[in-house]
Amino acid sequence: MATLWNKGTKASDVVEDFTVGNDRTLDMALARYDVIGSKAHIRMLESIGLLTADELGILTEALDKILDEIETGQFRLEDDVEDIHSQVELLLTRRLGDVGKKIHSGRSRNDQVLTDIKLFLRDELLKIRDEVLELFGILQGLSEKYKDVMLPGYTHGQVAMPSSFGLWFGAYAEAMADDMYMIRGAYHLVNQNPLGSAAGYGSSFPLDREMTTRLLEFESPDYNVIAAQLSRGKAEKAVASAAGSLALTLNKFASDCCMYMCPNFGFISFPDELTTGSSIMPHKKNPDVWEIIRGNCNRILSAENEIAMLCSNMPHGYHRDFQLLKDILFPVLELMHKCIRMTGFMLHEIKVNGNILDSPVYDYLFTVEEVNRRALAGMPFRDAYKSVGIEVNEGKFHADKSVHHTHEGSIGNLCNREIAVKMKKASDFGNK
Repeated sequence: MATLWNKGTKASDVVEDFTVGNDRTLDMALARYDVIGSKAHIRMLESIGLLTADELGILTEALDKILDEIETGQFRLEDDVEDIHSQVELLLTRRLGDVGKKIHSGRSRNDQVLTDIKLFLRDELLKIRDEVLELFGILQGLSEKYKDVMLPGYTHGQVAMPSSFGLWFGAYAEAMADDMYMIRGAYHLVNQNPLGSAAGYGSSFPLDREMTTRLLEFESPDYNVIAAQLSRGKAEKAVASAAGSLALTLNKFASDCCMYMCPNFGFISFPDELTTGSSIMPHKKNPDVWEIIRGNCNRILSAENEIAMLCSNMPHGYHRDFQLLKDILFPVLELMHKCIRMTGFMLHEIKVNGNILDSPVYDYLFTVEEVNRRALAGMPFRDAYKSVGIEVNEGKFHADKSVHHTHEGSIGNLCNREIAVKMKKASDFGNK
């Protein structure tokens, strides 16, 4: 197998297969970023005299051709080549001869891979940001549309107080604004340039790391070259934490939908084609989509801990364990995209029950409303509470189902406009 580090000896096939693992497949996600990072690197090499202007032009043209092959699906990792970093350098050497061999000057595969990963994660976070903003808009639209449709509220799984669909949809919209702050934090942590840190101890070449930082549009370098390597695992953990925050929100929403679709509740429904049936019970309309979203979000939630456990007992510097980070995080990001998009897809078809509270089952939702009415009329709150409780116990309570909630964030004052401002502030990152 062709490797960048080969010094004339050959690892046994068993060792090679075990240590490479899934890297060849996962690395394809990094191919375009490897080329983008290499283009910035050679521009810097030319600026410090390690490449001529002609060599820079030749290498840039060849890298652009490889990038086009990646974008059009023509690029592939040959069977005897270790990874995409080796493949790109091999193609350059095969096509350009000795000029292609100069591309690796001043860097190690350590900082090359880390740069690729940070460029990849930065783009992934921006994609998640845009997907969340779209879902946020759907939720806010539903909140406004159904702001006057009442919904039972529950605590401890028991009927509690009146709510509304507007309040319910709007709650998850605001929760996503909080999640966006986590995404934003991960983005800023990721958006630092490790290129030039080499194997973690810098280089005797007079590298211009500020130049590559500018060319790759990072916010700053990882200044200390050891700290650049210390960001391995930390960057991935931050992304997993942000994804986990969002996954927790989607998980709870999916759980609500599973419950609300149950005929015992009957609060929401979806077209038959968005539900599944039973092999034995002809009446069933199962919430399989929401159950899969819920399950996948639980898997996403586990990633942060798995990454922490993988990275927790290594001294500073590179270790091959870090390769396994891709096995954990890359599939999680794909699941995250799917869960966000599928949640939005389902919400476009949601139907709400507008007459839920007509049932006497929900009369006790209004006990607190009655307590508050009596308190506003002058009765001490504790006396009002006791008198309503006695009426409930004696079966004499009669619900007045009118609701007058006016404070910020309540049924009658959803503050959706303010929540939109909050989301705009949280999502204001990564704009060129």
